[in-house]
Amino acid sequence: MNKTIQTVESAAAGSAFLIENVYPSIDGGRFAVKRIAGERVEVWADIYRGGDAVISAALIWRGEQDREWRSEPMIHHGNDRWSGAFTPVEPGQYVYVIEAWTDEFATWSNGVARKQRTGADVSLDAVEGAGLLTKAHGAGQDAAAVIIRQCADYLETGNVAPLLGAELGKAMAESQSRPDLTRSPPFPLIIDRDKARFGAWYQMMPRSQSRVPGRHGTLRDCIARVPDIAAMGFDVLYLTPIQPIGHTRRKGRNNAPVATEGEPGSPYAIGSAAGGHDALHPELGTIEDFRALVATCLEYGLELALDFAVQCSPDHPWLTQHPEWFKWRPDRSVRTADRPYSDIVIPDFASVDRGGLWNAFRDAMLFWIDHGVTIFAIANHDTAPLPFWDWLIGDIRRRHPEVILFSKTFTKPKPMKGLAKLGFAQSFTYFPWHTLRWELEQYFDELTRYPERDFYRPNLFVNTPDLLPFHLQSGEIWAFKSRVALAATLSGSFGIYSGFELLEHEAVPGREEYQDSEKYQIRQRDWDKPGNIKAYIAALNRIRNENAALQQTASLRFLGAEDGETIAFAKEATNPANTTIAVIALSRHPREFWLPLGDLTIDVGGERRHVTALENLLTGEQCRIEWGGLKLRIDPDRDPALLFRCLA
Repeated sequence: MNKTIQTVESAAAGSAFLIENVYPSIDGGRFAVKRIAGERVEVWADIYRGGDAVISAALIWRGEQDREWRSEPMIHHGNDRWSGAFTPVEPGQYVYVIEAWTDEFATWSNGVARKQRTGADVSLDAVEGAGLLTKAHGAGQDAAAVIIRQCADYLETGNVAPLLGAELGKAMAESQSRPDLTRSPPFPLIIDRDKARFGAWYQMMPRSQSRVPGRHGTLRDCIARVPDIAAMGFDVLYLTPIQPIGHTRRKGRNNAPVATEGEPGSPYAIGSAAGGHDALHPELGTIEDFRALVATCLEYGLELALDFAVQCSPDHPWLTQHPEWFKWRPDRSVRTADRPYSDIVIPDFASVDRGGLWNAFRDAMLFWIDHGVTIFAIANHDTAPLPFWDWLIGDIRRRHPEVILFSKTFTKPKPMKGLAKLGFAQSFTYFPWHTLRWELEQYFDELTRYPERDFYRPNLFVNTPDLLPFHLQSGEIWAFKSRVALAATLSGSFGIYSGFELLEHEAVPGREEYQDSEKYQIRQRDWDKPGNIKAYIAALNRIRNENAALQQTASLRFLGAEDGETIAFAKEATNPANTTIAVIALSRHPREFWLPLGDLTIDVGGERRHVTALENLLTGEQCRIEWGGLKLRIDPDRDPALLFRCLA
């Protein structure tokens, strides 16, 4: 067995300290921890060395592109566990490092104090202590004055007392040499703006926004819809692809392999003679119309999110301009994707000119950023390799740290988590397929534990253009309300696809797909259709905006409601102090049950107190807690969700 031979010299030159069990860190620092701008970043670590010397430690941090480090002291909590904290205020990429060193003067001071307690002579120790003062360097003006004054007092009196004062100890801690200074490896940190943690998303197909039957919608039609979307409380307007759509192999109604004359095709088949990823579909309007849509969204408090797919139609200009970016068959036909996606072509991300291809996608994204897009939803990640996403995310973040990238892929659990580790600010989840209480509790316990909570931010969509879950296909109002209430309260970010508020539920038989999906056709709707749940969604969003606890996902605790078809959970905000409880029915029948609160406490002026009452966030009614809980009644046909604020 091969062993590395270590010499005495190499061993002696090694680190004096062990710095381990660092929290937070993802895979030992390989991937970045995620936090929000203005949020306190707490760091914990085990720090120790041999002997009984006094240890000092600091947490140093800086922006990835900055040269100067900033430093915060770390505090010892016992059993070699240390903690420190810092607060980045701007989005961007950061790095933090833990430093440890021996405080020689404090070690000397502790030794002298022990000797004094035994009555031993410390005169020689005093000389040694005075000698340590001469090693101080780089002291600030105040620290230097303390060192000079206390040294002079000692030399004048010969008494060790001036060398043992706390003021001198602090001055020396700042300015003495640190010959055994040890640094941990750097740990990366991503700081996002608050929209990465909290938002209500409304997704729609721009071409279906016209109120005139049979007419292709335009961006001006989208502008007309903004007030209605804002009135429901949404703050992100999320558009499916708006680029030109190819004609070759265009899909027809209900994903028919061949389109008939006049059918619009799938917007995910990007590219035609009108342009590629940095062009606008001609029937939607002009780039000036797009800028007007961005401006209207901002006027109503919404941001614009755009689907961004790294795939092409066979008519994309790149196929003729850069044929080396694609795979070709022996008959010189381009290799398209397998059914049911035969209308798209997957670029060759490992081509001889991969740099050109990668930069082209990046430049297309920069084009839309320049025109006001602040959020991108990235589809079909499996069409590109992980190194591409790692590079793209890092490049965009360095240029535009305010931009949010959303991973909207449903794939296996580990690849979904891997994409989040690479830096996507938000991710899709398996929420649409979890309907039972134990499934939801188990899954969200997973997402809110360590380390997932430090890199995976869930965005809970109740439906998508591709997904109409089986539990919504009955069209029952209570089910739609229950699912949107779950999404809006379990996670800081949630979304709906247009038509959900109208209870649209016609499915392809036996499949979780919309019948007559507008992915392949244009639809018109009456957005005020009787029976809609727009007011219900608006109330949920109002409650979310008024309660900080509902604006995050990490602080989540499930409560043991004594009804197996009801789920209950508490969420707590840190600043300002706010704790909410959500109780949501998972089946239709009315029920009464006991909700135990156990040892649930809330913060009141920095003091933890037991919950004494709950305030209904919809009605304002208050109910007292007795015997550690309370009896509740839910009638899902009226409202499947009870939402409370905790009082003490």
